[in-house]
Amino acid sequence: MLLAVLHSFWHALLGFAFYYPLFMSYLWMIGALLFYWRIERHDPPPQHPRVLDPTPPVSVLIPCYNEEENAEETLRYALNLDYPDFEVIAINDGSKDATGPLLDQLAAQHARLKVVHLARNQGKAMALQAGSLLARHEILLCIDGDALLDRQAAHWMVRHFVSNPEVAAVTGNPRIRNRSTLLGRVQVGEFSSIVGMIKRAQRSFGRLFTVSGVITAFRKSAIHQVGYWSDDVLTEDIDITWKLQRAGWDVRFETNALVWILMPETLKGLWNQRLRWATGGAQVLIKNARALFLPNQNHMWPLLLELLLSLVWSYGMLLIAFVWILGLITPVRYFPHIGSPLIPDQGGVLLAATCLAQFGLAKWLDSRYDRGLGRNYYWMVWYPLVFWLINTCATIVAFPKALRWGAGQRARWISPDRGIRPGGAL
Repeated sequence: MLLAVLHSFWHALLGFAFYYPLFMSYLWMIGALLFYWRIERHDPPPQHPRVLDPTPPVSVLIPCYNEEENAEETLRYALNLDYPDFEVIAINDGSKDATGPLLDQLAAQHARLKVVHLARNQGKAMALQAGSLLARHEILLCIDGDALLDRQAAHWMVRHFVSNPEVAAVTGNPRIRNRSTLLGRVQVGEFSSIVGMIKRAQRSFGRLFTVSGVITAFRKSAIHQVGYWSDDVLTEDIDITWKLQRAGWDVRFETNALVWILMPETLKGLWNQRLRWATGGAQVLIKNARALFLPNQNHMWPLLLELLLSLVWSYGMLLIAFVWILGLITPVRYFPHIGSPLIPDQGGVLLAATCLAQFGLAKWLDSRYDRGLGRNYYWMVWYPLVFWLINTCATIVAFPKALRWGAGQRARWISPDRGIRPGGAL
């Protein structure tokens, strides 16, 4: 009897491990196509947004920590916004390099630029809060200290706040700048086929899992209502997204609001980034798990269910890999009928075809924002081999780490791996 139960459990686990990512892939593709059909196809080209009436002023917030190499270029792009009324506030979060003097020098040259210095590193959440309290305007456009903001980004994002008073945040469309290595090229495809596609699908079906911390505009009154960004989580962007949506605010995705960013191009840097993302997601799951039992929070149930299933899938893959290894090193009689559990029989062709279809659709959707995506299609063959493994391992490691995270423990940042700098301006 016990052997029969274990046998049934094993086959159920294999089925879940195979069909869950397959189901989610098709769900994302359907949702992304719905988003394109309902919204995206009606938009003019990204460089020609419709004229806003009225055009409310904007405060651009840029938290900086050890951004000596990037701050000047980032501020130059931010100050070059094609928008009638805006200010730029750079927050020096206790940098240990020459970021502070550089920001002061730039502020003396540009009347729109204000600089705030924090005496010691408080973390990105506190830096954003400090900037928002000093901002003169209701709409806060927040970008990272290495991000190059498109000139028309503010127009595309502000239109959502003008058209609907229930909109609390609008996240933009990050594009990868550094593409000189394999990891960089694969991440170009990832941001289209995974990040961009998921955001389109989630917007079609209701709620976003997270805004992009590298580019999001917020309504200051909404941020104030939910208590600003949390300083005790590793990913303040995920946390603020859930706080706003649980409070009844609307969060949107704007594909035309472009920003160009640097991403890790070493395995160590990539692992640290994905572990931070996974830990932040686990913290949000733990923090919001009780919403599953609150009927007035049923609009968040699909996101919570997806989080739970993704966590179960990652640990299921760990169990499958463990049993598979045991089957390789122990006599066959102890593990009958297991075969090769990592790829179900004849399932590899379907998985590969689905993966290629998802990458192809994503590149078609994003081709109007990012030139040369078709040439990147070849490199995506490495995504399942490298990134799935890293992301799955990061999820497995992150959950216990999130459980051990102390209440009130401050999340401070360190300078991440930003890859090999591209030559010349975009």
